[in-house]
Amino acid sequence: MAPSFDDGNSLFNFVVRDGNGVKGMVDSGLSTVPQAYIQPPIERIDNDRARKHGQPPIDLLKLGGPEHDEVAKQIVRAAESLGFFQVVNHGVPVDLLESLKDTARDFFSLPAEKKAVYRADVSPTPLVKYGTSFVPQKEKALEWKDYISMQYTNDAEALQHWPEEIRDVSLEYLRTSMSMARNLLQVLLENLGVKPEDSMIDVLVDKKMVNMNYYPTCPNPDLTVGVGRHSDMGTLTILLQDGIGGLFVKIEEDSEFGKKGEWVEIPPVPGALVINVGDMVQVLSNGKYKSAEHRVRTTSTKSRVSIPIFTMPNATTKIAPLPEVVQKDGNALYKEFVLADYMKNFFSNAHDGKKSLDFAKINSV
Repeated sequence: MAPSFDDGNSLFNFVVRDGNGVKGMVDSGLSTVPQAYIQPPIERIDNDRARKHGQPPIDLLKLGGPEHDEVAKQIVRAAESLGFFQVVNHGVPVDLLESLKDTARDFFSLPAEKKAVYRADVSPTPLVKYGTSFVPQKEKALEWKDYISMQYTNDAEALQHWPEEIRDVSLEYLRTSMSMARNLLQVLLENLGVKPEDSMIDVLVDKKMVNMNYYPTCPNPDLTVGVGRHSDMGTLTILLQDGIGGLFVKIEEDSEFGKKGEWVEIPPVPGALVINVGDMVQVLSNGKYKSAEHRVRTTSTKSRVSIPIFTMPNATTKIAPLPEVVQKDGNALYKEFVLADYMKNFFSNAHDGKKSLDFAKINSV
């Protein structure tokens, strides 16, 4: 029998500690949003006033032909102003993308005890974590999301430790995506005046993680968020979203994408993948490229899934603005730091826009 969700401690134990997640709460017959999930008005997403991002996806097939320079300009412009763009002809088979979405839905439909074995405090492997929200212990209002996170070290360990229900399709997604990620980094670095060798790009995508996110239907989406305002801490994020929609990005500066401070929805495009610039690229570029502040809305009509691949350097890597960029700019906006220290700060706090970047800023107060 489900507990009373009016009691914060009972809810926390049921959803977080026992591993039932938001889905378990919704499946119990929930008809109203519990107080623990009600966001302050300033954090709520006004769907009626939101504008959809109208830029068409970038065709990556053209990077290999006579239109290379024009396509590279599109990638750079998006990274400089919005930090998000969509791509097609990315090298990941479309039928694999459909299979990923189906597999994610099937996994989150499993009985709670099948998923809860991967809770952080009991998981049989440090490579796999099942959880809900972001940092539930630190959040004033919880996020309406469950997830499974799978760190990649090598194929053998993934085959041994990742959940068998989602292992094979997730590995194939990772394998087929990395060439695209490397090509995008090549374009972005060359635009900064850097001639990147393979070894440099290897460092930037050394660590990889595949997540499956599940956003159950919500009785009142206007009161909640699926994910709160944040930027991703890594290098590049590759995101597959289903057809439900609900991903919103904040515009950092006036541009053809809209006015500074405006939130725009990134509408799902069949067969496309979303590329998200992370904090490490903003630091490396000395602020020329913008990591994207984004958030996710909930829906009352149908559950939503998304499957991101996060790429980042190894935790022991020292990160700082690239010397070529600093020489051109005249000064560095960010200090040198070890990624592990940045990660500790990032995962110790609730989502709060791009506040995590304050850790790296010079003369940050």
